[in-house]
Amino acid sequence: MAVKNILFDLDGTLLDTNELIIQSFQHTYKTHLKKNVPKEEIIKSFGEILKVTLDREFKDLSDIALKTYRDFQFSRFDDYITMHKGVKEGLKRLYDEGYRLGVVTSRLNDSAKRGLDLFHLTNYFDAIIGADDTNIHKPDPTPALLALEKMGAKVEESMIVGDSPYDILCGKNAGMISVAVGWSALPREMYIKHNPDYVVESMEELIEIIKSL
Repeated sequence: MAVKNILFDLDGTLLDTNELIIQSFQHTYKTHLKKNVPKEEIIKSFGEILKVTLDREFKDLSDIALKTYRDFQFSRFDDYITMHKGVKEGLKRLYDEGYRLGVVTSRLNDSAKRGLDLFHLTNYFDAIIGADDTNIHKPDPTPALLALEKMGAKVEESMIVGDSPYDILCGKNAGMISVAVGWSALPREMYIKHNPDYVVESMEELIEIIKSL
């Protein structure tokens, strides 16, 4: 059955928030644990719900670390975010050709919308499901299924595109096609081992695959 609906992860897939996340974590580690954590270690947690990472790393200091992280990120949000190459052109083409698009992200809703608004992407999407919408997060299928429900879309006509194992497993658990983006900051083996249906190196390649299905 042809693909009619495409769900996108946000961080690392549509928007390059890598530096924003790395700087926020490094500031938080230094503030509360007096640790200088290299970016390679921080990147390994990309795609995981923030509270889960902070609970594991900061233990009893998790709540105050969360505030520190979010305050730092809020104040530097616009300075550190860029858009991945070809994203806007690709989204516009898919939208203009009648595909229905959604965002499924582990980022808080206001923050996700801020990032999309920054690059004038919001209007391309029929559904934006963020961390505020459910207590059950990727790799569970719930966020993706919520997005499809909001879009009035069928699983068998849908695809999810992301940069982390959480996205790939979310898609597989939901029963939809999964696509990994080759521009992920994560080591390639971290998502390849979960056998995404496709790996793409550009939005143009993604669109070619969508049209071939």
